[in-house]
Amino acid sequence: MSLLPIFVNLENRRVLLVGAGNVALEKIGTLLKTGLKLHVVAPRVLPEVHQLAAESKLELIERAFEPEDLDGSFLVITATDSPEVNHAVYREAVVRNIPCNSVDDIPNCDFFFGSIVSRGSLQIAISTAGESPAVAQRLRREIDEQLPPGTGEWLARLGELRREVLETHPRGEERRLLLHELAQRQVCDSAFCEARQMAKEGRRTGHAAAGTVYLVGAGPGDPDLLTVKAVRLIESADVILHDDLVPQAVLDLARASAEIDNVGKRCGAKNITQDEINILMVEHAQAGRSVVRLKSGDPLLFGRAAEEITALTAADIPYAVVPGVSAAFAAAAALGRSLTDRNFASNVIFSTGHHAQSHNHAPLPALEDATRVVYMPGRDLTLLAAEWMAEGLPAELPCAVVSRAAQPEQQVVHTTLGELGQTEPAAAPSLLIAGWAVREKATAQSIVDQLAVRAQNRRSAN
Repeated sequence: MSLLPIFVNLENRRVLLVGAGNVALEKIGTLLKTGLKLHVVAPRVLPEVHQLAAESKLELIERAFEPEDLDGSFLVITATDSPEVNHAVYREAVVRNIPCNSVDDIPNCDFFFGSIVSRGSLQIAISTAGESPAVAQRLRREIDEQLPPGTGEWLARLGELRREVLETHPRGEERRLLLHELAQRQVCDSAFCEARQMAKEGRRTGHAAAGTVYLVGAGPGDPDLLTVKAVRLIESADVILHDDLVPQAVLDLARASAEIDNVGKRCGAKNITQDEINILMVEHAQAGRSVVRLKSGDPLLFGRAAEEITALTAADIPYAVVPGVSAAFAAAAALGRSLTDRNFASNVIFSTGHHAQSHNHAPLPALEDATRVVYMPGRDLTLLAAEWMAEGLPAELPCAVVSRAAQPEQQVVHTTLGELGQTEPAAAPSLLIAGWAVREKATAQSIVDQLAVRAQNRRSAN
């Protein structure tokens, strides 16, 4: 069954209700809230319905249904326990093109009542097309519990601001984006309320400003790991200059009118130089466009941000840096290991594949207390492994290669330094983590030994 969810304005509309028992009384309570003109027809009537008629809240006709009762009605509802009566009402309603609902009688229905969650002007209707009203009611309770009590008041204030914006600001993309941002903010009665100031001045906060360049971290690739500020900037920027490894799922956040250019350099191939990237940023900003320079991971970690900041400063272009989740942290999360460990690693060393070799030739401690993180380690790890072992790192040092951390295609390979050179090449982007803190798991005997020592210490203390 294909249904179109709609909300109908019933104010001052004539609606016919056939039936005046307990089920009908429940419907009456819902219907009267809409401001309709309710007519009730039934041969047997509950005292409560009589009372509502006496209070002129509805018009009551105490007799059996007749086809002429439908004349002039906008909708009709049957709430009887007689399938014959329901079908008769439905048949006559179809002839007159009047939509009909028969309570708990699906074949005689043109529309269904949803289970409603209400907060002021906010209404959430849940329908199962009559298959299980109980399920709809359960979902209504769950949603009702999650909505804050003040949602109705907030929506009323937001409606006032929306009307103010529509009256005072011209139609266009900027106004649309402003309304969307207001819908995410709290609205208070204070004259200093930020949302009210935004509506009055027509400005948005946290969005890309004209003539400004933003160095934004795209994180390891999962859009859910973007910061809120990064999302707002990507959604609002005029131009996005992105690294090659930024996935399409992140770029899809950009607005349809944005200019999106790949300025990445991958696997040594350089389709564009860093100087050319710098010129692009400056030229777009000088033309009054908002620019997001979107970098994988964090822009300040192996992202050549220093060169770009220097170029922007020299050209007197305003800029801002928005940090991102570094691939190192996403890779550690993929391993389920901490980069630091109070027993094994009090330092973390970040390097790239070209600069991973230690230049400090002082003797290594018996148990090196650093975790080494190598960005872009390359496909052949043989040379790197040989260099580290020549420094004195042991062959049994735990290593892990994490490919496409935090993305759907994520892969993790555990190995040791001695076997690192035999590791199959990983799909880019990949990252190497080495150190005792990221060992695959503690041995069972080690855990047993630790528990035994603790038990002995407790006995000694007693």
